[in-house]
Amino acid sequence: MDYTTLGRTGLKVSVAGLGCGGHSRLGQTYGNTVEQSVAVVRAAMDEGVNWIDTAQAYGTEKIVGEAVRGKRDQVYISTKTAILPWGEPQAKPYTGAQVLEQLEKNLGRLGTDYVDLYNLHGIVHQQLDYVAAEIVPALLKAKEQGKIRFLGITEHFGGDTKHKMLTAAIPTGVWDVVMVGFNLLNPSARHNVLKLCLEHNVGTQDMFAVRRALSNPEGLKEAFDQMEKAGQLDRSKFDARDPLGFLRDGTEGIVDAAYRFCRHEPGIDIVLFGTGKVEHLKENIASINRGPLPPATQAKLRGLFGHVDSVSGN
Repeated sequence: MDYTTLGRTGLKVSVAGLGCGGHSRLGQTYGNTVEQSVAVVRAAMDEGVNWIDTAQAYGTEKIVGEAVRGKRDQVYISTKTAILPWGEPQAKPYTGAQVLEQLEKNLGRLGTDYVDLYNLHGIVHQQLDYVAAEIVPALLKAKEQGKIRFLGITEHFGGDTKHKMLTAAIPTGVWDVVMVGFNLLNPSARHNVLKLCLEHNVGTQDMFAVRRALSNPEGLKEAFDQMEKAGQLDRSKFDARDPLGFLRDGTEGIVDAAYRFCRHEPGIDIVLFGTGKVEHLKENIASINRGPLPPATQAKLRGLFGHVDSVSGN
């Protein structure tokens, strides 16, 4: 396992981070028992993964807590809360005191008295002023109390594919780590978010490295349709039968190429991956630890997708 320093936190973190959300949620979405999902987390730790990212909304915090019991000092835990009830976009946002109540619930489910990174989940640009005035002071209080080591914020990539929120949030100096959507179909974060993170020494978690569009033919078709509608895709440049087939040259396949693309992007610290199967977990970790893509492949990707900012690939 390769390790890197997570921005200004100084934490030495595995470049492969176990994401406990996404479509799989440690396999809970697909019928895993709790015991099977716990085994996935423990297998990740055995492979050298020391970064685990979860959230209230994923329903996997208790699984993570069970998996790390007795080994809490061997891993860094990142979790999250939204600033309004999940799935209720019209609801009144939480006060700072209510966010601290959510934090206590996070800690209880995880079975720990602190988290290494506490993130505000899926924040959009128009919420930033409220977050700064009402939520951040509460988080700083929790940090003083030792319940949070570092502060993080995550974007809503599906609705903010141009990264408007993070581009505004990073220069404030509040956030030690950000979670950004970045993949080979939409690498637009390299032009704003990742540049800012390097400038301000902010750590990064990369989400959406591989989602439906890069692991499912129907998902890829939907993403291509969306890019074409936005005027950002020329289908004549692709093999209609196997549009990303060129990624197999010098790699273990499209998913392998997708992880390696993200892993070696300047400014990316942790590449998150999610799975409910130990075999799949080992494959993902191996990909993230492989070298950069062949230069010709990188150049072709820049030509095809370097300008794209209209899709998430979910």
